[in-house]
Amino acid sequence: MKTIKKLGLLVCLYAFSIVAIAADGASIDALQQQFKRGELTSVELVERYLTQIEKHNTDGANLRAVISVQQREKLLDVAAKLDAEREAGKYRGPMHGIPVLLKDNIDTADGLANTAGSYLLRDHMPPDDAFIVQQLRDAGAIILGKANLSEWANFRSTNSSSGWSSLGGLVKNPYDTTRTACGSSSGSAVAVSANFVSVAVGTETDGSLVCPSAISGVVTIKPTVGLLSRDGIIPISHSQDTAGPIARSVADAVHLLMAMRGLDERDSASFASNVDYKENLRRDGLAGKRIGVMRDLAGYNSQLDQVFDAQLEVLKAAGAIIVDDLEFPNGRNWGGDEYSVLLYEFGEGLRTYFEQSPHPEFSTLEDLIAANKAESSVTMKWFGQELFEMALARQSDREGYEKALKDARRKAREEGIDAVLSANDLDVLIAPTVSPAWKIDFINGDHFTGSASSAAAVAGYPHITVPMGFVHHMPVGLSFFGTANSEATLIEAAYGYEARTQARRAPVLASPY
Repeated sequence: MKTIKKLGLLVCLYAFSIVAIAADGASIDALQQQFKRGELTSVELVERYLTQIEKHNTDGANLRAVISVQQREKLLDVAAKLDAEREAGKYRGPMHGIPVLLKDNIDTADGLANTAGSYLLRDHMPPDDAFIVQQLRDAGAIILGKANLSEWANFRSTNSSSGWSSLGGLVKNPYDTTRTACGSSSGSAVAVSANFVSVAVGTETDGSLVCPSAISGVVTIKPTVGLLSRDGIIPISHSQDTAGPIARSVADAVHLLMAMRGLDERDSASFASNVDYKENLRRDGLAGKRIGVMRDLAGYNSQLDQVFDAQLEVLKAAGAIIVDDLEFPNGRNWGGDEYSVLLYEFGEGLRTYFEQSPHPEFSTLEDLIAANKAESSVTMKWFGQELFEMALARQSDREGYEKALKDARRKAREEGIDAVLSANDLDVLIAPTVSPAWKIDFINGDHFTGSASSAAAVAGYPHITVPMGFVHHMPVGLSFFGTANSEATLIEAAYGYEARTQARRAPVLASPY
């Protein structure tokens, strides 16, 4: 009897240890090892993530990071089939049996609506999967559901509060629910940080991946525009839009990035890449790297600057060569042109999207403006649709748009990032990603004071943010960015930095009451 009781206690402790590993946010590689040893199944992992979502999405910490979850029976069926494949010796790669959340502006044809967070699109059912979703399914990933976001990817109002959508409510920061989760990929970043899921997919036009990731203490890779297909993603700008992975580590972000990439003939910017970024996950990735410190992307928060400056010593100790006190030669002068480009391309992009993913009521920006007015008590309870209206007014100015596009790219590329890299013989540029999370304020909207996102966004170049520490109790991130297709170099630097610092601390989730 004593032996049976002791065995039972050991079994309970063993089961608890597996739950604890998942609850603490095990890496993809660690989860795959647990699968391989028979300590965990994809069915069990799905159940645990569903339990965490049920506990803290609209209850508990009330993070509101998830808009919709696939039916449990469907999820468990997919997971069971992937478990059976693994048992039979078929292994698809690192994403095999790993649950993923998608930002709710990415098409799936599995019964999940694609809404952009808008009440207007609550019943919008796409006809097929986005290209990156099909790639994920082929890689063995399990599409768990859709993450909340800033409505219309934060491109509806000049006075918006990031993370709020009329369909999903307000995404809250897991480290302090009175503070912003930033946006627009707020739900994706918070879901990963709060261990609702291993990894998630977000999208960025300018800051929508890197800001919420830095503010929620996680990693993202905004790739070169075209590395990931934009097919089946509700757009803002075909010049700047890209999807990207969000994860708790650089390695996990790399696994997700590689699973999504591929040449898509439906996307004119799409290109093939056979680079094995896993080979760039090197602990000595900083050794010999010439790193430029962009001082004109700092200086907007003194405490953030103190944390950032301390990282320069970490980089030096890891063998990096620091070139400090750099600025863009012509300043950050692309903003006006970028704004003109986004306004024009938004209306054009929506027409194209609805041609490919039809909605019975809406096909143009005009349709959406009218519908928002009709449903204003729901969709515009906190802020309006000034950007929708400004975008509509710009649709006739093709000549102005083409000039702005040409000028914006030149200023951010040849006269911006590339100029600084070339003049100083640099591999990588760095800056603090964004200020610590500010207090949520529906009346006044967001309180941005500065960020490092725009140069890489306008140029269409890659950008990685990695946790670098805390300002008081709020996480802040370190940005690594560079020229086109420099993901391998940036991953080496980011991974080498992460390996030395391990700055991320998981949030403690609790009921707000």
